[in-house]
Amino acid sequence: MPHPPIGKLLREWRALRGISQFDLALKTDVSPRHLSYIETGKAQASRNVLHRLADVLVMPLRERNTLMMAAGYAPQYPETTWEAESLEMMRRAVDLIITHQEPYPAFVLNRCWDVLMVNDAAVRINQLIMHGRPSKHGNILRQVFDPEDVRAAIVNWEEVAEKFILLLHQEIAASPNDDKAQALLDEVLHFPGVPKRWRQRDINSTPSPILTMTFQTSMGHLSFFETITTFATPRNVTLDDIRIDCAFPADGHTAAVCAKLAEQASRKLG
Repeated sequence: MPHPPIGKLLREWRALRGISQFDLALKTDVSPRHLSYIETGKAQASRNVLHRLADVLVMPLRERNTLMMAAGYAPQYPETTWEAESLEMMRRAVDLIITHQEPYPAFVLNRCWDVLMVNDAAVRINQLIMHGRPSKHGNILRQVFDPEDVRAAIVNWEEVAEKFILLLHQEIAASPNDDKAQALLDEVLHFPGVPKRWRQRDINSTPSPILTMTFQTSMGHLSFFETITTFATPRNVTLDDIRIDCAFPADGHTAAVCAKLAEQASRKLG
């Protein structure tokens, strides 16, 4: 597939980071004239120059590969499936994290919120929320926005959904060439009851420090807040995209229900 010209990419990223062509040249130790020639196609950027540009622009690995290909080079960072043999030790590390999260839920997600792994607590809570029915979707955003999925049980749905939309808008702004994320945004915005104002990114809004999700269940309201863990200094696009989402109880009742469900499951296994 065709890749955007390097000049278009650099201008997009400079605009995104609020850096002028002159300032970018200074920060990357490239002459302003040479950078101008790179953007207009009059000069070829070396790999070393591209690395420095990507560092200053704080580009994700996926976008760095796109920059390399736009300049006529092979992509630098490999992208594999999450199940690839080369990532076995990383999967073991992630499995250790989500297992130790018991009796509270934990999920492993990719950049588009697809669920790659879950712990047993996540399964138990989902079954409680869905009254024993499986979720229709293997994607967190689709679960949150589809009225026939988890959305029906979210007490503070509008608050939760709006924050998720804001995060997705921000991810698209940070990776403007991510067509998959844009397609996901378009899809969830077309679910019933989604306010039209969410179609535009609110640049003056920022997520609250902690988002609490509250669910209506047969055991009462359950409230969770979440933490996100990522790999440090990944050298693989797949790992760069991975997020480990750990949910913690926001009140004593939720903690007690999680413990009770874990105890019941243990007795069944015993």
